[in-house]
Amino acid sequence: MAKSTFLQDFKAFAVKGNVIDMAVGVIIGGAFGKIVTSVVNDIIMPPIGWLIGGVNFKDLKIELPINPLMVVEEGAEVAPVTINYGNFLQTSLDFLIIAFCIFLMVKGITKLTKKKEEEKPATPAPAPEPEPSAEEKLLTEIRDLLKAKQ
Repeated sequence: MAKSTFLQDFKAFAVKGNVIDMAVGVIIGGAFGKIVTSVVNDIIMPPIGWLIGGVNFKDLKIELPINPLMVVEEGAEVAPVTINYGNFLQTSLDFLIIAFCIFLMVKGITKLTKKKEEEKPATPAPAPEPEPSAEEKLLTEIRDLLKAKQ
């Protein structure tokens, strides 16, 4: 029985509009991230690399020396360990562009919702309480008279 309640709770949670909106946002955000990565890798970074002397940022790295304590079989080639700071620079630029685009979207959405709120007519003042009927007035007078006699 607890299982069915759990499933019902999960179903109620999953079909709420906010969860579905969030899922769509995550999927679109992932696709947008791929587009930005392509723009950075294929359009922005090549000219920057060309300007600084034909450098491909993905190739920028620091090669660490081979550890002499490492046991290597004879004839086996050891791949060097590298610190790929060029790739880090490209990924950082990706992040900055995505963060800036999200900032612009949030700012635009905030501006639109603010305009919608301004366009809405002001809520009317609550209606005044209706005046008591003649019967209520008479009963109030009787009550007051009975109180005065005590």
